[in-house]
Amino acid sequence: MKYLDEYRNADDVRRYIDAIGQLITRPVNIMEVCGGQTHALVRFGIDELLPDKVTLLHGPGCPVCVTPTETIDRALAIAARAETIFCSYGDMLRVPGSHRDLFSVKASGGDVRIVYSALDALDLAEQNPAREVVFFAVGFETTAPAHAMAVVEARRRRLPNFSLLVAHVLVPPALEVILSDPDRRVDGFLAAGHVCAIMGLDEYSLLVDKYQVPMVVTGFEPLDLVQGILRCVRQLEHGSPSLDNQYARAVRPSGNLAARAVLKEVFQTVDRRWRGLGMIPKSGFALAQPFAEFDAERKFPMKLAEVDDPIECISGQVLTGHRRPNQCPSFGTICTPDKPLGATMVSSEGACAAYYRYKRNEVS
Repeated sequence: MKYLDEYRNADDVRRYIDAIGQLITRPVNIMEVCGGQTHALVRFGIDELLPDKVTLLHGPGCPVCVTPTETIDRALAIAARAETIFCSYGDMLRVPGSHRDLFSVKASGGDVRIVYSALDALDLAEQNPAREVVFFAVGFETTAPAHAMAVVEARRRRLPNFSLLVAHVLVPPALEVILSDPDRRVDGFLAAGHVCAIMGLDEYSLLVDKYQVPMVVTGFEPLDLVQGILRCVRQLEHGSPSLDNQYARAVRPSGNLAARAVLKEVFQTVDRRWRGLGMIPKSGFALAQPFAEFDAERKFPMKLAEVDDPIECISGQVLTGHRRPNQCPSFGTICTPDKPLGATMVSSEGACAAYYRYKRNEVS
């Protein structure tokens, strides 16, 4: 972005925080959905500058964090095969499976490579026609269009040795799980601007209407976030829940029509299990039947049992806003980024990782 500093202007941020303090009359809990938003809020100390009546809860908006252990185990089994080049974004390599992670597979001789895009993996498939190249397609709706285009391109280039291990999850079904929880603590949401930039606003409008909860689509810089919080607080004070688009500079109501078209062509919606939230109907993408030849689960069939996080790990409670990372007895002791019990500590967007980096010595 050309003009980034203006979204980090401390005086402007302070003015919005003061406005929140003047407006708010009762305690409220606001959940930011995206892990990138969580890191920005903690990194810039916004959570500490806000009035005491505003409590920020951290949602399930980290795709690495909600990828279940059995999916990691599937990735590990594929990556360990001698004929396979397994490609992944870097933040997946330390996510623990049942007994090990991708780093340990790589250390044991597995050909595991960090790439910056699915197209990098596609090029590897073209350069290594005798090897199976598998890309670990993790992410929300934000990254899914690029992964879909990689499949379209693989077909165009006639690369049968390329496939995706698809672990995409969709945000609105997860928000519905949180909203329908009888013990819900959340009064309002800051929705993830990058997801809405792809998918538009329709699904979020339905949630607002159904559950009568304020929802503000918000960016990722300090000024975006405090503006989003102010708008959310204003709705709560006035008793008028609605969908508000703070991130209008990037989000159109209809989203990105070209991206949505390729998603519709390449993927189908399926039930998906989330770490910490369980099975959520129609909450994930899988490759549609016309592209089944590029599906790593079909190329490498295996049966895997569902695996829960270690009993010491409360990541599920963190992802649903019931606990904060520093309320976990294992936080910073037996659970650290070097030896994580759960994905929320190791992911670059995980709430536990944010607290460890910026609030390490604080215990709630």
